[in-house]
Amino acid sequence: MSEQNRQLPLALPILERFEREDFLVGEANELAYATLEQWPDWPDPVMLLLGPPGSGKTHLASIWAKRAHAWSVVSTDISHRPAAELLASTAVLIEDVDRGLPDEAAFFHLLNIAREKKCFVLLTARTPPGDWGIKTMDLLSRLRLAPRIDLSEPDDALMAGLLVKFFVERQMVVDMQVVDFIRSRIDRSVASVRDFVDALNSESLARKKRITRNLARELWKSNPESDPGLPFQG
Repeated sequence: MSEQNRQLPLALPILERFEREDFLVGEANELAYATLEQWPDWPDPVMLLLGPPGSGKTHLASIWAKRAHAWSVVSTDISHRPAAELLASTAVLIEDVDRGLPDEAAFFHLLNIAREKKCFVLLTARTPPGDWGIKTMDLLSRLRLAPRIDLSEPDDALMAGLLVKFFVERQMVVDMQVVDFIRSRIDRSVASVRDFVDALNSESLARKKRITRNLARELWKSNPESDPGLPFQG
């Protein structure tokens, strides 16, 4: 389309919510959700929550942190703050441990203090501890023994629910046929759903057109990672 018919979409804030009622439960995350809901009746004070980027780790972990009155910190805080201070609230959420591994001695000390004082520690990461490059064998062994819950690939129902959720949060009105078209084609991850909805929203605003299957199809076809061989109905 001509540049004259396009407009620059405004970067309006997206009000994504991370409350319990906003978390969509499906086959991909129901075990993780149920396990965190069992707190404080965990089999171990240290728990691992693993999943790829955009799988819902942050949302699920924030639900637990609010319920447990846990402090939320990043992994590097372990190296700079005393374990007693981090565990002062008896529960702590440490996110993205694999993205910035803390001092191993301080990390091991924190886990020991947590067990000694019966405090709870929830660790989130993209990969299991064996892939973090840990050199302290006692620490690695302790982490491998900790209960682990994994977030897996979303099923069809969850994919559709996520699409509807993101459309609603962006105040976008779409037909369910559009939702079904997108669901059956994009990568099965929360990140892919969010990114495609954002791109579709921007394209719709730029063209001053409502969101249709044809618009979704054009955007999907323009993605280098799309599979043109998939059929398009309608």
